[in-house]
Amino acid sequence: MFVIIGYLFVLGAVFGGYALEGGSFRVLLQPIELLTIAGAAGGAFLTSNSNKVLGATLRALPKLLQGSKYTKTRYMALMALMYDILSKIRKEGMMAIESDVEDPKKSALFQKHPMIASDHHLIEFISDYLRMMVSGNMNPIEIESLMEQEIDTHHHEAMAPSHAMQKAGDGLPAFGIVAAVMGVVKTMASVGKPPAVLGEMIAAALVGTFLGILLSYGFIGPLASRLEQKVDESTKELNCVKATLLANLQGYAPALAVEFGRKVLYSTERPTFLELEKHVKQKR
Repeated sequence: MFVIIGYLFVLGAVFGGYALEGGSFRVLLQPIELLTIAGAAGGAFLTSNSNKVLGATLRALPKLLQGSKYTKTRYMALMALMYDILSKIRKEGMMAIESDVEDPKKSALFQKHPMIASDHHLIEFISDYLRMMVSGNMNPIEIESLMEQEIDTHHHEAMAPSHAMQKAGDGLPAFGIVAAVMGVVKTMASVGKPPAVLGEMIAAALVGTFLGILLSYGFIGPLASRLEQKVDESTKELNCVKATLLANLQGYAPALAVEFGRKVLYSTERPTFLELEKHVKQKR
């Protein structure tokens, strides 16, 4: 929703200001210029990115119209799940969760928190490391190093669409100049025409530069920035799980281990200690 509202503000400010200055919208209607810019940018985008990045970008674009799923409610559900898992380990031993981590979809422990259980990637991250902990005595330092590498890999892969879109946006002003230069060349080849006609042709050529800059900084650039923010939020969630599991491996009680995870969250979504404690007790 905010993406559409933002675009409306951009268009309203730019074209509204142009209208207030008495500009003619007829001159701005240059479909060939737009075709040149969009076609060149699209071709460059296809050339510079692999099938993997192209597919990831197409899958990521619809999500930009949705609000963030990483809310305080989601984080409290995640930490309640982690508390339940760690409490079961503390009471019944590490082997007690073996069946849970082998098939989370059939685990009452995981399905008790449907908001988290529905996220395949997150559940896979949690269950993989719990499975390693069940398999034997793991060195916390080695686990931490492995977690950091996996999170870095996740972040790098998830950032690919944002980087691709940002590069495409950075190239749009240059393609706008290309379209403008082509218009100027056309104008120079028509120097015998009346000044009024030549003026209109030059104005049409300059529309190319205008469109390239507008599309870059008003449309594509903000989308790339929004994608980056979503990736940062997803990475923060994995860091929360990491901090909680590492605290448990260090011997901290479930309540304290969950507190470690809570403290790494962004302040805008981080529940207070009392909010989390109350939520966990309710879930129990």
